[in-house]
Amino acid sequence: MPLLGARATQTILEEKTNARDDTSAATKYADQSEKLAFLRPGQNDAPAGKTQAVQAHFVTPQDPVIELANGQRLPAVPIEEATKLNNAKDEAEGHRLRPFHEEEKKRSKARQAIKRAWVQGKKHKGIRTPSGESTVDAARFEPTEGGSDPLIPDLAYYARRVGLNAETLEVQTEDGFIIDLYHVYDPQAYTPKSQNDKRPASFETFRKNSVGSSYAETHSSFPPAQKKYPVLMMHGLLQAAGAFCCNDDDSLAFFLAKSGYDVWLGNNRCGFNPRHTVLGYGDPRMWAWNLRQMAVMDLPALVDRVLAETGFSKLALIAHSQGTTQTFVALAKEQRPDIGNKISVFCALAPAAYSGPLIAKAYLKFMSVISHGMFRLVFGIHAFIPMMHQAHLILPGSLYSFMGYVVFSFLFSWSDARWDRGLRNRMFQFAPVHVSSESMRWWLGRECFAKHKCILATREEGKLEDKEDEEDDEIIRQFYIDREPKITARRRLQRNLTSFHCQTLTHQHHDSTRGRYAWYDDQFPPLALWVCGSDDLVDGRRLLRRFDRDREPHVRIVHKKIVEGYEHLDVIWAMDMIDKVGKEVREVMWRTASEEDRAICQVPEGCEAEIEVHPEDAPGQALQRRRSSMAAGLGGKMFSGGRARMASISESPAPSEGTMIDATKGQWSDDLSRDSGEFEDAEVMKGAGRQRRESDEVDREGKGFSPPRERARTISEVKFTDLDEKGDPFG
Repeated sequence: MPLLGARATQTILEEKTNARDDTSAATKYADQSEKLAFLRPGQNDAPAGKTQAVQAHFVTPQDPVIELANGQRLPAVPIEEATKLNNAKDEAEGHRLRPFHEEEKKRSKARQAIKRAWVQGKKHKGIRTPSGESTVDAARFEPTEGGSDPLIPDLAYYARRVGLNAETLEVQTEDGFIIDLYHVYDPQAYTPKSQNDKRPASFETFRKNSVGSSYAETHSSFPPAQKKYPVLMMHGLLQAAGAFCCNDDDSLAFFLAKSGYDVWLGNNRCGFNPRHTVLGYGDPRMWAWNLRQMAVMDLPALVDRVLAETGFSKLALIAHSQGTTQTFVALAKEQRPDIGNKISVFCALAPAAYSGPLIAKAYLKFMSVISHGMFRLVFGIHAFIPMMHQAHLILPGSLYSFMGYVVFSFLFSWSDARWDRGLRNRMFQFAPVHVSSESMRWWLGRECFAKHKCILATREEGKLEDKEDEEDDEIIRQFYIDREPKITARRRLQRNLTSFHCQTLTHQHHDSTRGRYAWYDDQFPPLALWVCGSDDLVDGRRLLRRFDRDREPHVRIVHKKIVEGYEHLDVIWAMDMIDKVGKEVREVMWRTASEEDRAICQVPEGCEAEIEVHPEDAPGQALQRRRSSMAAGLGGKMFSGGRARMASISESPAPSEGTMIDATKGQWSDDLSRDSGEFEDAEVMKGAGRQRRESDEVDREGKGFSPPRERARTISEVKFTDLDEKGDPFG
């Protein structure tokens, strides 16, 4: 019997897994349908199937009714059983496990059509984003690569497939490592640098030229009036910069580049090609580094090189997972806080500062209990598990990617439910990369992150923080006990966060002594956070709580959002990421840039509109003073956070549901319950919105609840019509 090819083997394994899951889901749905049926089999002569339960409709979050197969309805069903029926139905139909199943099929057909057109010699233009938004002059982005995907870890190749291109510059760190920096550009508007200009000159060259750079004046191809604002992107653990470039036009890097930003993608030391000015691969000193060196040496070198190349005094920084960790570490008071003066805004995606529940898993706990010597004995003193890189060179791309997904999914507890499975093989071409065993020990070792569960605090400090939070939570509970006796878990989280905008003397978070233990000083840049609501790897909610409870008095939050349902990698790979994250990132970066930089840059697409804030949008003169102060800091104008364009794609359009600017801190408010997909239909969503508006806003003078005046704004229409994430109405 002939041996099967790698692609055929992968397909068979996936089909068997899917068939097993489908059978189990169908059985579960059938059992629950029969359990909630009007009549059980044998109770009458009519076919039992006509009285079986089909699905539950939540008239309100507390009033489900059951729809039967014959179209009739049954009342008085327990909420838990109704939710269980809907979940089983979703799983059986593939919606729950793959919420974008129909959209995924449409995209697959579109890619096949483009592939056939390429083979036939027909040209095609730029592809639209999932929101239907066409990029700036989309017609000019003509791909120069196409056809079948060879699955190669080449960022520039995937850029050419969407009408862009990329060049690779080499950057030298202060301790002699050579790292790659990618520059994504429009080939019709930019001339690539010469090979000599891409070489890794001494780090002093770029540090001296990083502000008001004459170096940039002679090397930049952009005229002063048409410059693009620079943005540096940093990837996560075991990944490379290509992680931001896997999803064609839906990739965050390509989306921002086509929107009008100057996009630079940084890597960390070693990566795919370990290099040093003196040391070789086999020298143990080549691998004697951990995350702290990545923070205080790699990140500053990349920032300085980008600023030197572009001539700007500041840039926007986007980081995911470990990229956020190295930035948080670098900006700490004891490390390199001066880097904050070169960053206009720090956009943290799935911020990794506190550990999630996954750290307690047995296979990770093993690494945290063995001694330092034993760790070195098991994992060596060079690269961490180098055989993975050998497998990348030997195995066919599709088989390697499938194995990578299975292994990492098991280790880090995520799934591809929200990804475009047709592009998944690309995603795992850019992982894993070379990292040192010492860097993995920093995360998982006996006396490191796994023990303290925080990047900048000891376990003892964490316990003190937990105790203070418990005291605060009790005060908040007592404050609300008569006003909201029965609430959902999600509403509890929301009120805990919004309560800290209330200027009442009963809130202990105003104790100024908490600032004594702050990690950061006044050099910390404006911060925007996107937290994944279903992330087991890191605890983003706890980081939000640290900022909200005045433990970091020098940190200014300009945007915060919990994306309910998102897992750790969904924030860069989910099919609806552009709508839920990308557009917000795009606008936050533009609104936080200085007036001088905005004056010489082209306005990114989607950032043109401004709105005026009406004085009656929030109660109290104190709020108005805060609003005026924030507006002055943004050039005398207050902008929308792009909420009309950034609305969750799972929402139903309703003019009254637009999110308002949170004037209490001059922040772009996110309404943390917004993206939960919590309710079943438009009417329930509207009802929930009314209920929140009646209860969420606390009078800033502590006099009770005061619903704000609503602004009529149109929310972007639903784009993914097949998305129906019902979930548990009680969170």
